[in-house]
Amino acid sequence: MSEPNENQPLDLGVFARTTERGRVSTPEIVALALSVFWLVAVGLFVGFADLRAEAITVTNGVMTFLAVFLPIALIWGAATTARTVRELRQEAARLQGAVDAMRHAYVQQSQAQAASKPALERKLEEIAAAERQAEAAVATFASRRDGEPVPLAPQRKAALTAAPRPPAEDEPALALGTPAEALRPPISVADFIRALNFPETADDKEGFRALRAALEDRSVAKLVRAAQDVLTLLAQDGIFMDDLKPDRPRAELWRRFAEGQRGRAISGLGGVKDRSSLALTAGRMRSDPVFRDAAHHFLRQFDRSFQDFEKNASDQDLSDFADSRTARAFMLLGRVTGICD
Repeated sequence: MSEPNENQPLDLGVFARTTERGRVSTPEIVALALSVFWLVAVGLFVGFADLRAEAITVTNGVMTFLAVFLPIALIWGAATTARTVRELRQEAARLQGAVDAMRHAYVQQSQAQAASKPALERKLEEIAAAERQAEAAVATFASRRDGEPVPLAPQRKAALTAAPRPPAEDEPALALGTPAEALRPPISVADFIRALNFPETADDKEGFRALRAALEDRSVAKLVRAAQDVLTLLAQDGIFMDDLKPDRPRAELWRRFAEGQRGRAISGLGGVKDRSSLALTAGRMRSDPVFRDAAHHFLRQFDRSFQDFEKNASDQDLSDFADSRTARAFMLLGRVTGICD
């Protein structure tokens, strides 16, 4: 049997029976010759035998019939059996050829996959190592400060416009001067979005700079830490925001959410359609109280911060914000908890 071409698809027609039914085989020719010979021999015997008509009885007639036709039936039975055996052998040969072809194609495919697997594994290991370094760096930012202040352009638009909380009437004023937080310029819209997306790699200097600026802002730091907790817990179940490809919601839907609308009015914000991620998240919301508390805390912080962010954000800013990892986590949890349904 010729070796199958690996570049051509496997021909499943080899499983079909290709024996020509009308073709006369050798066993049938032999059976026909024996039958003719037997009939001629019986005719000669009857012609030359000295038989008297009055001696022929019913029993003799039956025996004569069996003696004439039973050998012919046995001959054709043997011929049919021989042809069936031959067809079965041909079918077995064709099936064996098909199995060999499939085995050869499987071996070729396995070898091709084995050749590309090491490169893919190295790439995945590099990505995993970069994510671990980024998580370790983020965990140390709460107490980390650079020696030089981060330069901020004076004309950059602030991300949050929350009014400062007035002091309570029974709270005494301390003559400690103006706090350092009041002198620090507010975080810009671009840095706010970049911080909520978190650094891409360990070498993402711009991402780390924006993240430090966000952690120095008390109101933004709460959202950043809540998002970090949720992303870490989701990663334990193999749910990564980069793997989700949600439908990008319109800026109008984000503004409706900032105005307090919920349910069907903002159903487009729940654009995550990955069924496995939705099922795993919903199952953990029911079974893991720690994850459930972290998710609700994140949704509360997201709601508060986004109301202030939306006031200064343009439609393009909202579109860029929707691509951040924090926004995707909100889309996932918002659909699981029913906020966007």
